[in-house]
Amino acid sequence: MTQFPAVSATPVPAVGARAARALTAEFARQNAATTALLVGADHVSTVVAAAVEALLPGDTLVLVAGEHSSADLLRGHITGLGSWVADRVKIVESLDEAQPADVVIVGEPQTGTAEDTRGLIDKLAKHLTDGGVLSIAAPAGPGRTQGAAAELFRQGSLFGVGSDLVIRNQPPLRVHRLRFTAADVATATTLAPAFRTSSVPLTRTMHIDSNGVAAAGIALGLAALARRARPKSKLWLIPALAAAPVAAFFRDPERDVPGDPTAVIAAADGKVLSVERIRDDRFGPGEFLRIAVFLSVFDVHVNRSPVAGRVADYFVEEGGYANAATAAAEHNVAAYTVLDTERGTVVVAQRTGLIARRIVQRAPVGTLLAKGERFGLIRFGSRTDVYLPADRAEALVGVDERVIGGATVIARWR
Repeated sequence: MTQFPAVSATPVPAVGARAARALTAEFARQNAATTALLVGADHVSTVVAAAVEALLPGDTLVLVAGEHSSADLLRGHITGLGSWVADRVKIVESLDEAQPADVVIVGEPQTGTAEDTRGLIDKLAKHLTDGGVLSIAAPAGPGRTQGAAAELFRQGSLFGVGSDLVIRNQPPLRVHRLRFTAADVATATTLAPAFRTSSVPLTRTMHIDSNGVAAAGIALGLAALARRARPKSKLWLIPALAAAPVAAFFRDPERDVPGDPTAVIAAADGKVLSVERIRDDRFGPGEFLRIAVFLSVFDVHVNRSPVAGRVADYFVEEGGYANAATAAAEHNVAAYTVLDTERGTVVVAQRTGLIARRIVQRAPVGTLLAKGERFGLIRFGSRTDVYLPADRAEALVGVDERVIGGATVIARWR
Protein backbone atom coordinates (compact mmCIF):
# COMPACT_ATOMS: atom_id res chain seq x y z
CA MET A 1 0.00 0.00 0.00
CA THR A 2 1.39 3.39 -0.99
CA GLN A 3 0.18 6.33 1.02
CA PHE A 4 0.43 10.00 0.12
CA PRO A 5 4.06 10.92 0.91
CA ALA A 6 4.83 13.45 3.61
CA VAL A 7 6.76 16.51 2.47
CA SER A 8 8.68 16.82 5.73
CA ALA A 9 9.33 14.92 8.93
CA THR A 10 8.62 18.12 10.84
CA PRO A 11 5.52 17.78 13.06
CA VAL A 12 2.44 18.77 11.04
CA PRO A 13 0.74 21.93 12.41
CA ALA A 14 -2.82 21.52 13.59
CA VAL A 15 -5.65 22.64 11.32
CA GLY A 16 -8.56 24.15 13.23
CA ALA A 17 -12.14 24.36 12.04
CA ARG A 18 -11.74 27.84 10.52
CA ALA A 19 -8.59 26.88 8.61
CA ALA A 20 -10.27 23.67 7.43
CA ARG A 21 -13.19 25.71 6.11
CA ALA A 22 -10.77 27.97 4.23
CA LEU A 23 -8.98 24.95 2.73
CA THR A 24 -12.23 23.41 1.50
CA ALA A 25 -13.92 26.71 0.50
CA GLU A 26 -13.42 26.18 -3.23
CA PHE A 27 -15.18 22.81 -3.03
CA ALA A 28 -17.95 24.13 -0.79
CA ARG A 29 -18.87 26.99 -3.15
CA GLN A 30 -19.54 24.73 -6.12
CA ASN A 31 -23.26 24.35 -6.81
CA ALA A 32 -22.80 22.13 -9.87
CA ALA A 33 -21.67 18.50 -9.61
CA THR A 34 -18.01 18.60 -8.56
CA THR A 35 -15.18 16.16 -7.90
CA ALA A 36 -12.75 16.92 -5.08
CA LEU A 37 -9.53 15.10 -4.27
CA LEU A 38 -8.25 15.41 -0.69
CA VAL A 39 -4.67 14.20 -0.27
CA GLY A 40 -2.95 13.79 3.07
CA ALA A 41 -6.31 12.92 4.64
CA ASP A 42 -6.56 12.01 8.31
CA HIS A 43 -9.67 10.17 9.54
CA VAL A 44 -9.91 12.48 12.56
CA SER A 45 -8.98 15.73 10.82
CA THR A 46 -11.14 18.83 10.59
CA VAL A 47 -10.31 19.05 6.87
CA VAL A 48 -12.00 15.72 6.13
CA ALA A 49 -14.98 16.82 8.24
CA ALA A 50 -15.25 20.14 6.35
CA ALA A 51 -15.00 18.41 2.96
CA VAL A 52 -17.70 15.90 3.91
CA GLU A 53 -19.93 18.74 5.14
CA ALA A 54 -19.54 20.47 1.76
CA LEU A 55 -20.84 17.46 -0.19
CA LEU A 56 -23.91 17.95 -2.40
CA PRO A 57 -25.92 15.14 -4.04
CA GLY A 58 -23.97 15.20 -7.34
CA ASP A 59 -20.50 15.53 -5.78
CA THR A 60 -17.72 13.01 -5.41
CA LEU A 61 -14.99 13.25 -2.77
CA VAL A 62 -11.85 11.11 -3.15
CA LEU A 63 -9.56 10.64 -0.12
CA VAL A 64 -5.88 9.66 -0.09
CA ALA A 65 -4.54 8.89 3.37
CA GLY A 66 -1.72 10.92 4.89
CA GLU A 67 1.09 9.74 7.16
CA HIS A 68 -1.14 9.91 10.26
CA SER A 69 -3.89 7.69 8.89
CA SER A 70 -4.55 4.80 6.53
CA ALA A 71 -7.06 3.79 3.88
CA ASP A 72 -8.65 1.29 6.31
CA LEU A 73 -9.09 3.91 9.02
CA LEU A 74 -10.61 6.31 6.49
CA ARG A 75 -13.03 3.63 5.25
CA GLY A 76 -14.15 2.89 8.79
CA HIS A 77 -14.66 6.57 9.53
CA ILE A 78 -16.63 7.24 6.33
CA THR A 79 -18.79 4.13 6.77
CA GLY A 80 -19.70 5.35 10.23
CA LEU A 81 -21.08 8.58 8.77
CA GLY A 82 -23.90 6.75 7.00
CA SER A 83 -24.75 5.55 3.51
CA TRP A 84 -25.47 9.03 2.08
CA VAL A 85 -21.85 10.08 2.74
CA ALA A 86 -20.34 6.67 1.96
CA ASP A 87 -21.98 6.67 -1.50
CA ARG A 88 -20.24 9.94 -2.37
CA VAL A 89 -16.80 9.38 -0.80
CA LYS A 90 -14.19 7.10 -2.34
CA ILE A 91 -10.95 6.05 -0.64
CA VAL A 92 -7.98 5.08 -2.81
CA GLU A 93 -4.76 3.42 -1.73
CA SER A 94 -2.45 5.89 -3.47
CA LEU A 95 -2.46 9.17 -5.35
CA ASP A 96 -1.71 7.28 -8.59
CA GLU A 97 -5.16 5.67 -8.43
CA ALA A 98 -6.98 9.01 -8.28
CA GLN A 99 -8.60 10.52 -11.35
CA PRO A 100 -8.30 14.26 -12.17
CA ALA A 101 -10.55 16.41 -9.96
CA ASP A 102 -12.07 19.89 -10.14
CA VAL A 103 -10.63 20.76 -6.72
CA VAL A 104 -7.52 19.28 -5.10
CA ILE A 105 -7.09 19.90 -1.36
CA VAL A 106 -3.92 19.21 0.59
CA GLY A 107 -5.09 18.26 4.06
CA GLU A 108 -1.79 18.84 5.88
CA PRO A 109 0.04 22.21 6.04
CA GLN A 110 3.41 22.18 4.31
CA THR A 111 6.56 22.61 6.41
CA GLY A 112 9.21 21.20 4.07
CA THR A 113 11.71 22.82 1.76
CA ALA A 114 10.89 24.95 -1.28
CA GLU A 115 12.10 22.15 -3.55
CA ASP A 116 9.89 19.56 -1.85
CA THR A 117 6.88 21.88 -2.04
CA ARG A 118 7.49 22.66 -5.70
CA GLY A 119 7.70 18.94 -6.47
CA LEU A 120 4.46 18.31 -4.60
CA ILE A 121 2.64 21.07 -6.49
CA ASP A 122 3.92 19.76 -9.83
CA LYS A 123 2.65 16.31 -8.93
CA LEU A 124 -0.76 17.49 -7.78
CA ALA A 125 -1.26 19.82 -10.76
CA LYS A 126 -1.46 16.73 -12.97
CA HIS A 127 -4.56 15.66 -11.02
CA LEU A 128 -6.50 18.86 -11.79
CA THR A 129 -9.10 19.16 -14.52
CA ASP A 130 -8.92 22.21 -16.82
CA GLY A 131 -9.64 25.30 -14.73
CA GLY A 132 -9.38 23.31 -11.49
CA VAL A 133 -8.05 24.75 -8.23
CA LEU A 134 -5.37 23.47 -5.86
CA SER A 135 -5.90 24.48 -2.23
CA ILE A 136 -2.79 24.23 -0.06
CA ALA A 137 -1.56 25.83 3.18
CA ALA A 138 1.62 26.54 5.13
CA PRO A 139 2.29 28.07 8.56
CA ALA A 140 2.29 31.86 8.33
CA GLY A 141 4.76 32.69 11.10
CA PRO A 142 8.45 33.31 10.35
CA GLY A 143 10.76 30.32 10.69
CA ARG A 144 7.89 27.83 10.73
CA THR A 145 8.90 26.16 7.44
CA GLN A 146 12.10 25.28 5.61
CA GLY A 147 11.03 27.21 2.54
CA ALA A 148 7.52 25.92 1.88
CA ALA A 149 5.83 29.22 2.73
CA ALA A 150 8.14 31.19 0.43
CA GLU A 151 7.56 28.75 -2.42
CA LEU A 152 3.78 28.98 -2.00
CA PHE A 153 3.98 32.78 -2.17
CA ARG A 154 6.02 32.43 -5.37
CA GLN A 155 3.49 30.03 -6.85
CA GLY A 156 0.71 32.38 -5.74
CA SER A 157 2.28 35.30 -7.61
CA LEU A 158 2.20 33.21 -10.78
CA PHE A 159 -0.97 31.16 -10.46
CA GLY A 160 -2.79 32.45 -7.38
CA VAL A 161 -6.54 33.10 -7.45
CA GLY A 162 -6.78 34.11 -3.82
CA SER A 163 -5.27 33.45 -0.42
CA ASP A 164 -6.53 33.60 3.16
CA LEU A 165 -4.59 34.27 6.35
CA VAL A 166 -6.20 32.28 9.15
CA ILE A 167 -5.02 33.98 12.31
CA ARG A 168 -7.41 32.03 14.52
CA ASN A 169 -5.38 28.85 14.20
CA GLN A 170 -2.42 27.58 16.19
CA PRO A 171 -0.14 28.28 14.47
CA PRO A 172 -1.67 30.80 12.02
CA LEU A 173 -1.92 29.39 8.49
CA ARG A 174 -1.88 30.94 5.04
CA VAL A 175 -4.17 29.11 2.61
CA HIS A 176 -3.30 29.51 -1.08
CA ARG A 177 -5.61 28.73 -4.01
CA LEU A 178 -3.78 28.06 -7.27
CA ARG A 179 -5.23 27.69 -10.78
CA PHE A 180 -2.83 26.61 -13.54
CA THR A 181 -5.23 26.69 -16.51
CA ALA A 182 -7.93 29.24 -17.29
CA ALA A 183 -11.42 28.53 -16.00
CA ASP A 184 -14.52 28.77 -18.17
CA VAL A 185 -16.33 32.08 -17.58
CA ALA A 186 -19.67 30.24 -17.49
CA THR A 187 -18.52 28.35 -14.39
CA ALA A 188 -18.78 31.56 -12.36
CA THR A 189 -22.58 31.52 -12.75
CA THR A 190 -22.75 28.20 -10.89
CA LEU A 191 -20.76 29.34 -7.87
CA ALA A 192 -21.85 30.57 -4.46
CA PRO A 193 -19.88 33.44 -2.88
CA ALA A 194 -16.67 32.07 -1.39
CA PHE A 195 -15.99 31.84 2.33
CA ARG A 196 -13.51 34.58 3.28
CA THR A 197 -11.47 34.53 6.48
CA SER A 198 -11.12 38.30 6.02
CA SER A 199 -14.71 38.53 7.26
CA VAL A 200 -14.78 37.82 11.00
CA PRO A 201 -18.23 36.74 12.27
CA LEU A 202 -19.81 38.55 15.22
CA THR A 203 -23.29 37.08 14.83
CA ARG A 204 -24.98 34.87 12.24
CA THR A 205 -25.82 37.88 10.08
CA MET A 206 -23.09 40.40 10.93
CA HIS A 207 -19.36 40.23 10.31
CA ILE A 208 -16.44 42.65 10.71
CA ASP A 209 -13.78 42.83 8.02
CA SER A 210 -10.31 41.92 9.28
CA ASN A 211 -9.22 45.52 8.56
CA GLY A 212 -11.70 46.64 11.22
CA VAL A 213 -10.41 44.13 13.75
CA ALA A 214 -6.86 45.40 13.16
CA ALA A 215 -7.89 49.06 13.34
CA ALA A 216 -9.85 48.54 16.57
CA GLY A 217 -6.91 46.62 18.03
CA ILE A 218 -4.55 49.50 17.23
CA ALA A 219 -6.92 51.99 18.88
CA LEU A 220 -7.15 49.87 22.03
CA GLY A 221 -3.37 49.42 22.04
CA LEU A 222 -2.86 53.19 21.88
CA ALA A 223 -5.34 53.61 24.74
CA ALA A 224 -3.40 51.11 26.86
CA LEU A 225 -0.09 52.84 26.13
CA ALA A 226 -1.55 56.27 26.89
CA ARG A 227 -2.98 55.12 30.19
CA ARG A 228 0.29 53.50 31.19
CA ALA A 229 2.35 56.55 30.21
CA ARG A 230 0.02 59.07 31.89
CA PRO A 231 -2.15 57.20 34.42
CA LYS A 232 -3.70 60.40 35.83
CA SER A 233 -4.78 61.69 32.42
CA LYS A 234 -8.07 60.85 30.71
CA LEU A 235 -6.61 61.14 27.22
CA TRP A 236 -6.56 57.36 26.92
CA LEU A 237 -10.35 57.47 26.65
CA ILE A 238 -10.13 59.06 23.18
CA PRO A 239 -8.61 56.05 21.37
CA ALA A 240 -10.51 53.64 23.64
CA LEU A 241 -13.88 55.14 22.73
CA ALA A 242 -12.86 55.37 19.06
CA ALA A 243 -12.31 51.59 18.80
CA ALA A 244 -16.00 50.71 18.55
CA PRO A 245 -16.98 53.19 15.78
CA VAL A 246 -13.81 52.35 13.85
CA ALA A 247 -14.70 48.64 13.95
CA ALA A 248 -18.30 49.46 13.02
CA PHE A 249 -17.11 51.24 9.89
CA PHE A 250 -15.76 47.89 8.67
CA ARG A 251 -19.00 46.01 9.36
CA ASP A 252 -19.81 43.34 6.81
CA PRO A 253 -23.43 42.15 6.98
CA GLU A 254 -24.70 39.02 5.27
CA ARG A 255 -26.85 39.81 2.24
CA ASP A 256 -29.45 37.77 0.34
CA VAL A 257 -28.27 37.87 -3.27
CA PRO A 258 -31.14 37.88 -5.82
CA GLY A 259 -31.27 34.60 -7.72
CA ASP A 260 -32.54 36.13 -10.96
CA PRO A 261 -29.81 35.43 -13.58
CA THR A 262 -30.72 38.65 -15.46
CA ALA A 263 -30.23 40.86 -12.39
CA VAL A 264 -27.17 43.08 -11.90
CA ILE A 265 -26.76 44.01 -8.24
CA ALA A 266 -25.18 46.96 -6.47
CA ALA A 267 -21.45 46.63 -5.79
CA ALA A 268 -21.70 48.79 -2.65
CA ASP A 269 -24.10 50.49 -0.25
CA GLY A 270 -24.79 54.18 -0.84
CA LYS A 271 -26.59 56.81 -2.91
CA VAL A 272 -26.71 56.76 -6.71
CA LEU A 273 -24.76 59.76 -8.03
CA SER A 274 -25.22 59.22 -11.75
CA VAL A 275 -26.59 56.87 -14.39
CA GLU A 276 -25.08 57.61 -17.79
CA ARG A 277 -23.83 56.16 -21.06
CA ILE A 278 -20.13 56.74 -21.69
CA ARG A 279 -17.26 55.47 -23.81
CA ASP A 280 -14.02 54.23 -22.30
CA ASP A 281 -11.43 52.77 -24.65
CA ARG A 282 -9.63 51.09 -21.75
CA PHE A 283 -12.42 48.53 -21.54
CA GLY A 284 -13.17 48.05 -25.21
CA PRO A 285 -15.21 49.60 -28.03
CA GLY A 286 -18.82 50.62 -27.73
CA GLU A 287 -20.76 52.42 -25.02
CA PHE A 288 -20.96 51.47 -21.38
CA LEU A 289 -23.81 52.10 -18.96
CA ARG A 290 -22.13 53.49 -15.84
CA ILE A 291 -23.90 53.57 -12.49
CA ALA A 292 -21.94 55.52 -9.86
CA VAL A 293 -22.69 55.15 -6.13
CA PHE A 294 -21.38 57.44 -3.39
CA LEU A 295 -20.50 55.84 -0.04
CA SER A 296 -20.58 58.10 3.00
CA VAL A 297 -18.63 57.27 6.15
CA PHE A 298 -21.86 55.77 7.54
CA ASP A 299 -22.29 53.24 4.73
CA VAL A 300 -20.99 49.68 4.59
CA HIS A 301 -17.73 49.87 2.61
CA VAL A 302 -17.31 46.22 1.60
CA ASN A 303 -17.48 45.86 -2.18
CA ARG A 304 -19.25 42.96 -3.89
CA SER A 305 -19.24 41.68 -7.43
CA PRO A 306 -22.34 42.93 -9.29
CA VAL A 307 -22.34 39.91 -11.63
CA ALA A 308 -20.73 36.49 -11.91
CA GLY A 309 -17.52 36.52 -13.93
CA ARG A 310 -13.79 35.93 -14.19
CA VAL A 311 -11.29 38.65 -13.24
CA ALA A 312 -9.58 39.43 -16.54
CA ASP A 313 -7.59 42.48 -15.45
CA TYR A 314 -6.92 44.73 -12.49
CA PHE A 315 -5.14 48.07 -12.57
CA VAL A 316 -4.86 51.31 -10.60
CA GLU A 317 -5.01 54.81 -12.06
CA GLU A 318 -3.23 57.54 -10.11
CA GLY A 319 -5.01 60.81 -9.32
CA GLY A 320 -6.19 63.09 -6.55
CA TYR A 321 -8.42 62.80 -3.48
CA ALA A 322 -11.34 65.11 -4.21
CA ASN A 323 -14.69 64.73 -2.47
CA ALA A 324 -16.14 61.51 -3.90
CA ALA A 325 -19.58 63.13 -4.26
CA THR A 326 -18.30 65.78 -6.69
CA ALA A 327 -17.46 65.72 -10.40
CA ALA A 328 -13.78 66.19 -9.55
CA ALA A 329 -13.74 62.64 -8.13
CA GLU A 330 -13.62 61.46 -11.75
CA HIS A 331 -9.86 62.06 -11.53
CA ASN A 332 -9.28 60.50 -8.10
CA VAL A 333 -7.08 57.49 -7.48
CA ALA A 334 -9.13 54.49 -8.65
CA ALA A 335 -8.76 50.72 -8.88
CA TYR A 336 -10.44 48.95 -11.79
CA THR A 337 -11.48 45.29 -11.66
CA VAL A 338 -12.35 44.07 -15.16
CA LEU A 339 -14.61 41.01 -15.41
CA ASP A 340 -15.19 38.68 -18.32
CA THR A 341 -18.82 37.56 -18.23
CA GLU A 342 -21.22 35.69 -20.49
CA ARG A 343 -22.79 39.07 -21.35
CA GLY A 344 -19.57 40.91 -22.14
CA THR A 345 -17.09 43.06 -20.23
CA VAL A 346 -18.18 44.40 -16.83
CA VAL A 347 -15.99 46.74 -14.77
CA VAL A 348 -16.10 47.78 -11.12
CA ALA A 349 -14.19 50.96 -10.25
CA GLN A 350 -13.27 51.59 -6.61
CA ARG A 351 -12.58 55.34 -6.28
CA THR A 352 -10.97 57.06 -3.33
CA GLY A 353 -12.48 60.21 -1.80
CA LEU A 354 -11.56 63.17 0.34
CA ILE A 355 -10.95 60.95 3.37
CA ALA A 356 -10.51 57.54 1.75
CA ARG A 357 -6.88 56.83 0.90
CA ARG A 358 -6.79 53.05 0.88
CA ILE A 359 -8.33 50.60 -1.59
CA VAL A 360 -8.34 46.87 -0.81
CA GLN A 361 -8.86 44.42 -3.68
CA ARG A 362 -8.63 40.70 -2.91
CA ALA A 363 -9.45 39.08 -6.28
CA PRO A 364 -6.34 38.37 -8.40
CA VAL A 365 -6.54 38.02 -12.16
CA GLY A 366 -8.02 34.61 -13.00
CA THR A 367 -10.32 34.51 -9.98
CA LEU A 368 -13.92 33.43 -10.53
CA LEU A 369 -16.33 35.69 -8.65
CA ALA A 370 -19.90 34.70 -7.89
CA LYS A 371 -22.60 37.35 -8.04
CA GLY A 372 -22.62 39.17 -4.70
CA GLU A 373 -19.21 37.84 -3.64
CA ARG A 374 -17.03 40.12 -1.50
CA PHE A 375 -13.87 41.12 -3.33
CA GLY A 376 -12.57 44.21 -1.51
CA LEU A 377 -13.34 47.46 0.30
CA ILE A 378 -12.46 51.15 0.43
CA ARG A 379 -11.52 52.75 3.72
CA PHE A 380 -13.82 55.66 4.63
CA GLY A 381 -15.93 57.87 2.29
CA SER A 382 -15.61 56.88 -1.36
CA ARG A 383 -17.35 55.95 -4.61
CA THR A 384 -17.96 52.72 -6.52
CA ASP A 385 -18.86 52.65 -10.24
CA VAL A 386 -20.25 49.73 -12.21
CA TYR A 387 -19.74 49.69 -16.00
CA LEU A 388 -22.05 47.47 -18.10
CA PRO A 389 -22.31 46.98 -21.88
CA ALA A 390 -24.87 49.66 -22.77
CA ASP A 391 -26.52 47.63 -25.52
CA ARG A 392 -27.12 44.67 -23.20
CA ALA A 393 -28.19 46.25 -19.91
CA GLU A 394 -31.03 48.48 -18.74
CA ALA A 395 -30.70 50.61 -15.59
CA LEU A 396 -33.36 50.13 -12.89
CA VAL A 397 -32.22 52.86 -10.49
CA GLY A 398 -32.10 56.65 -10.70
CA VAL A 399 -30.06 59.47 -9.23
CA ASP A 400 -30.36 59.92 -5.42
CA GLU A 401 -31.81 56.43 -4.86
CA ARG A 402 -30.34 54.40 -2.01
CA VAL A 403 -28.91 50.99 -2.89
CA ILE A 404 -27.68 48.07 -0.81
CA GLY A 405 -24.57 46.20 -1.95
CA GLY A 406 -25.21 42.59 -2.82
CA ALA A 407 -29.01 42.99 -2.62
CA THR A 408 -30.39 45.90 -4.68
CA VAL A 409 -30.95 45.18 -8.39
CA ILE A 410 -29.48 48.22 -10.17
CA ALA A 411 -29.83 46.94 -13.74
CA ARG A 412 -31.14 44.04 -15.74
CA TRP A 413 -29.67 42.25 -18.73
CA ARG A 414 -31.79 42.69 -21.84
